[in-house]
Amino acid sequence: MRKVVVGLLLLVAFAVVADFTAAAYSEYRVSRSLRAGGELSADPDVTIHGFPFVAQAWRGDFRNVDIRARANRPDIPGEILVEATLNGVHLPAHALVDADTHVVPVDKVFGRMRIEPVELGRLFNIPDLDMRGPPADKSDGTGGSGGSGITTQGALILSGTIPLGPELRSTERVSVRADLTLDGDQVRIVATDLYQGDSTSPASASNTTPPSPDLDKNAVLARFTRTIDTRDLPFGVHPTSVKALGGNIIVEGEGQDMTIDMDRFAQP
Repeated sequence: MRKVVVGLLLLVAFAVVADFTAAAYSEYRVSRSLRAGGELSADPDVTIHGFPFVAQAWRGDFRNVDIRARANRPDIPGEILVEATLNGVHLPAHALVDADTHVVPVDKVFGRMRIEPVELGRLFNIPDLDMRGPPADKSDGTGGSGGSGITTQGALILSGTIPLGPELRSTERVSVRADLTLDGDQVRIVATDLYQGDSTSPASASNTTPPSPDLDKNAVLARFTRTIDTRDLPFGVHPTSVKALGGNIIVEGEGQDMTIDMDRFAQP
C-alpha cells in the first residue's frame, strides 16, 4: 500500500510538472510571436492562468490570459506599458504550439495603456514633472460607456521646473491645476489655473512657493497642456475611461466577442 501511495504521489507530481512545463512553453511561443508581430523591443510577459493547462488546451478554451509589454506610441516619447487581459480565449492546442495566432476568437478583451512618470516628463519636456491625483471619478454621463462624449477624471495638480523670462535664462518650479479628460480617442490634459496649495491644508500651503509676480500665466498653462492621441488600445480595443493613479495616467477600454490577431497586440 505504501508503494502504491508513493507511486501515485510521484505520478501526480510528474503530471503537475508536465502541465506547468507545457504552459511555460506555450507562453514562450506566444511571447515570441507577439514580439515579432508587434515589432517590440523585448519579449512581452505572457501568463496563461488556470490549472490544469493541458485540459484547457485539449478543449481549445483558455479561461484567462494576461499580456504585458513595453511599446512605442507615435505621440509619446520613449516606451509605455501596454497590457491586455483576455477572458475566454478559443484556440486549438496545435495553433498555440505552432504560434498560429492570427485568428483568435475571444469572449472579452480588457486593454490598458499606462503612461508612467518618466514618459510624462518627456511628454511635457519637464524632467522633474510631478503629478498628484484627483478626487474620485466623475462623468458627464455620455462618455463613460464608450460614447462620443467626454469622460473626466477630475482635477490634477501638476508641478515642475520650467524656463522663464524673455530669453528663458531663469527657471522656476510652478504648480497648476489641470483637468484630465477622455474625448473619443484623445486624452486631454488641460491646465486651468496656477496652484498655490490648498488653503484648507496648512502643510500643503507651506510647501508651495508663491509664483513670481511677473510670471506669464498663459504661457505656464500652455506649457502644462497636452493632447495625446491614444488611437486604439491593445488588439484594437476602443478607450472608454482615463484615470490618474500613483503618478501614472491609465487609459482603459474593453471589447466583447472579438476576433483578434495576437501579432497585432501593440500596434496602434
